[in-house]
Amino acid sequence: MEDVQNHTPSVPMHIDRVGCRGMKLPMLVRDREKGIQQTIATIDVGVDLPSSFKGTHMSRFVEALREWNEDVSYASLKRLLVDVKRRLGAQRAWTRFSFPYFMTKAAPATCSSAQMSYDCRLTGELDANGKQNFLLEIWVPVMTVCPCSKAISREGAHSQRALVYMSVRMNAFIWLEDFIEIAERSGSSPVYTLLKREDEKYVTEHAFSEPVFVEDVVRNVAQQLAGHEHITWFSVEVESMESIHNHSAFARIEQDLETGGEQESERE
Repeated sequence: MEDVQNHTPSVPMHIDRVGCRGMKLPMLVRDREKGIQQTIATIDVGVDLPSSFKGTHMSRFVEALREWNEDVSYASLKRLLVDVKRRLGAQRAWTRFSFPYFMTKAAPATCSSAQMSYDCRLTGELDANGKQNFLLEIWVPVMTVCPCSKAISREGAHSQRALVYMSVRMNAFIWLEDFIEIAERSGSSPVYTLLKREDEKYVTEHAFSEPVFVEDVVRNVAQQLAGHEHITWFSVEVESMESIHNHSAFARIEQDLETGGEQESERE
């Protein structure tokens, strides 16, 4: 049958990335407590396309994922990218796995437990020389109490949920739980799925004893990431969904630990 994809395009321009987006597949990921965890991933995968080809072969991406049934790791992701490059005859291959990661979280007073989910994303790219580049991203909700509000108020202070976003590059495996714990101990309090009255009392009192600005949270997280022996680069951004303002506050720090590059945090 005629292979239209191999025809010469009417506009002969190189395409940086073309492929399939939004495919959903069951996935296994390493779990510190259980060893392995099953979740579901939304997968994007693509390759570059030379200017001499009209289109790519979309079915080959699906075939590569069908043949790939490993748990997600840097090594297994590289094998997938090598296979995608081979099947598509490409110079570069790229993929992104977006998935929820679950942890059983016990309430602080009653120890009532329930599942907490954390959004994660793992992106991998393989260039023409076989060099690999991987990026892990994770979003962790925390609670913050405003130090200024607490200092100037006779009763109470405003509190809110904040979202800690970490993007990291590593030279060795690090548990997802480690990043979650870094974020949760950097705010005024972790957040929970299930809380009884005794737990709500504990969380509230604990949070109000540890007030933090969004700047404090981003610095707390960045300090721990910068001191980790297996992290080579990171970006951390914290967004505070302000409870008494009609806007959010945010702060961001990025550091390349191999070159010493650093950008200052910001406040909106």
